[in-house]
Amino acid sequence: MDVNHVLQTFAIYALPVLFAITLHEAAHGYVARHFGDMTAHAQGRISLNPLRHIDLMGTIVVPIIILTATIAAGTGGFLFGWAKPVPVNFSALKKPRQHMAWVAAAGPGANLVMALAWAALLKVAVLLPASQPAEFLELMSQAGILVNLIFMFLNLLPIPPLDGGRILTSLLPSRAAWRFAKIEPWGLPILLVLLFTNVLNGVLAPLVGVSGALIRAIVL
Repeated sequence: MDVNHVLQTFAIYALPVLFAITLHEAAHGYVARHFGDMTAHAQGRISLNPLRHIDLMGTIVVPIIILTATIAAGTGGFLFGWAKPVPVNFSALKKPRQHMAWVAAAGPGANLVMALAWAALLKVAVLLPASQPAEFLELMSQAGILVNLIFMFLNLLPIPPLDGGRILTSLLPSRAAWRFAKIEPWGLPILLVLLFTNVLNGVLAPLVGVSGALIRAIVL
C-alpha cells in the first residue's frame, strides 16, 4: 500500500466527510427548533462548528478504517459513518407526526445543498490556471459531491432510525407506524449486514452515479 497515496486520499476526503456528517446533524436541530423543539438549541447543537457534532468512533475512526481498507483492497465502496445524534424531542414539536418528517428530511436536504456547493467549487477549480492547489481543490470538490450524495441516499433508506425510516413512519397510518417503528433497535444491524454483503453498494451506486453525473453536467 502506497503511504503517500493513503495520506493524499485522507487529505482530500477529510473536510468533505467531516462537514457531510456534522452539518447533516446540525440541520436536524435547526428544523426541530423551527417547529418548536428547543432541545438541540439548549444543548448547543445547532452550530456550524463540526467539533460540537463529532463522534470519535463514527466521525473519525470508522470512516478512516473503511477508507484505508478500500484503498488497500483497490476496490470501490461506500464510506460509512455518523456524528453524535442531535437530540430531538418529537413530542415537543407543534405537530409531531407531520413535523417529524421535516426534521428527518433536513439532514439529507443539507447533504444535497453541500453537494451543490462542492459542485460550484468544482467549477471554480476547473476554471483556475493549472496548478497543484487547483488540482487539489478539484479532487476535494469531486469528493465532496460524492460523499454528500452517498450520505443523502444512505440516510433516505426506509430503515429506522435512518431519516428515511423517520419520514416513512410519519407518513404511515398510526397503527402501521407504531409497528414499523418497532424495527428501530434492529436498524443498525440490518444496515451493517447490507453494507458487508455489498447489497448497500448495489442499491446506492446507481442513485449516486446518476445524480452525480447530472450535477456535473449542470455545473460543468
